[in-house]
Amino acid sequence: MAVEAGAYALGFVFASSPRQIDPEAASRIISRLPPLVTRVGVFVDAPLARVKEVMAGCHLDLAQLHGEESPEYCQELSPRAIKAFRVRDDGVLSQLPRYQLAAYLLDSYVPGVAGGSGRTFDWEIALQARKFGPIILSGGLNPENVRQAIERVRPYGVDVSSGVEARPGKKDPAKLRAFFKAVMEAEGVLT
Repeated sequence: MAVEAGAYALGFVFASSPRQIDPEAASRIISRLPPLVTRVGVFVDAPLARVKEVMAGCHLDLAQLHGEESPEYCQELSPRAIKAFRVRDDGVLSQLPRYQLAAYLLDSYVPGVAGGSGRTFDWEIALQARKFGPIILSGGLNPENVRQAIERVRPYGVDVSSGVEARPGKKDPAKLRAFFKAVMEAEGVLT
């Protein structure tokens, strides 16, 4: 459904979450995806060996890391690592240069939550972060605000989960279509 709506990448959550999927189920879905859709595994503080094993077994293109993974940990996955940074304030900007990544995912800081909080953060920080490399904007994006986010920040990409769900772990087809319609409208304005 997401690919039909216009997604360039799909995330498969292997961390404990209402969205968690086991590698075998992910592999079955991945085997049916068109060839140009990027396959991303989402992990939180998983042992590096496990991440590599799941990436190989599921034929994942990238690992999206949402925990306390170090620059050295991420380097072991280079150039196939995206690191999520939970933005509390502009202090996050001092962390980014320590990492060499395929992209930097900026998400909202919510105590005790690794992602999927449905809350936005100050997008001015994302604008400043662009100088460090490709930025994927996340955190509270939904069909109502994604166009504004894209037009303001001009990120490399946007990441959505809770903003297109009927309930945690269950996507809402109408919200998903509305989200991608807004993304495409924003892309049209920027080109």
